[in-house]
Amino acid sequence: MLNFSRPKGVAMCALCTLSLYAGSLRAKDLLGAGATFPYPLYSKMFDVYNKEKGVRINYQSIGSGGGIRQLQGKTVDFGATDAFMDAKELEKADEILHVPMCLGAVVVTYNIPGNPQLKLTPEIIADMFLGKITSWNDDRIKALNPDAKLPQKTKVIVVHRSDGSGTTFIFTDYLSKISSVWQNKVGRGKSVKWPGGLGAKGNEGVAGLVKQMPGSIGYCELAYTIQNKMPRAVIRNKSGNFVEPTLESTSLAAQTEIPADTRISLTNTSSEKGYPIAGFTWIILYKEQKYHKRDKATVKTMLDLLWWMIHDGQKFTKPLDYAPLPKAAVEKAKVILKSVTYGGDPVLAN
Repeated sequence: MLNFSRPKGVAMCALCTLSLYAGSLRAKDLLGAGATFPYPLYSKMFDVYNKEKGVRINYQSIGSGGGIRQLQGKTVDFGATDAFMDAKELEKADEILHVPMCLGAVVVTYNIPGNPQLKLTPEIIADMFLGKITSWNDDRIKALNPDAKLPQKTKVIVVHRSDGSGTTFIFTDYLSKISSVWQNKVGRGKSVKWPGGLGAKGNEGVAGLVKQMPGSIGYCELAYTIQNKMPRAVIRNKSGNFVEPTLESTSLAAQTEIPADTRISLTNTSSEKGYPIAGFTWIILYKEQKYHKRDKATVKTMLDLLWWMIHDGQKFTKPLDYAPLPKAAVEKAKVILKSVTYGGDPVLAN
């Protein structure tokens, strides 16, 4: 049984809740939607913040694509995404800001007898998800893992996300960087046309399907695999080192110059000991908050929450298997939050 299963009827609940206009709620109610990647962390943060500050945050874990769409439709106070919005998406709306919240790793997980920890190269991963490697007894996998008892006749079954997903964006961004075939045939995106396999909704859906289906291989956020005791492949990075997905190796992936808007891809990192499939996850919001019937008190409540999340809330990252923001990212996030305006005036004091 997975630890992060959403309650029955959550899809209907999300549709009903998101049909409400966020600005009509009382100042101590906030509505957000988006990424499943940080859902366990956000659930903890929002629960603690509610108990400490009396602010209720209704967050619907509907995937990064859904979070972006809900923010664009101005039906939520904030969205959440693991894939930063591209130039075309940003052109379709008023100025949208990206506030990083933590770092996460996307891991390759699988279900074979005994679930040994396997070493995999970028080329092998790409070929498995392209459908070119169809058996777990493939010679290339055996050569890398001579001590593993690989099943002789078990076929590889690919499991992927069926919904618009930042986790998918991070994973396909990585595959596009390491495989020209993948880049030309499939490409990167929150949703892509998969060469084959089975789809599941949310990180929890992929983890659940992999756990239930012998021979399967999939990708999901590190926390889901740790909490549910699933195997995690050790992957060769750009420097030629085989790196296990850990909080430390995820943090090392961010040892690079972070731009002022924090919209950066961290996959296939040049960091010698960095894990190659990692990325930030962001809260997204409009820079100018005076729209529709939003009141300034609600805006201040939201910004106070986000300020707390990048400071005090970071203590909840490691216990839930997320990597905390590096100092440079926190400083950039502070500047971004201070740039938010209401009627042209800054909301947070400098």
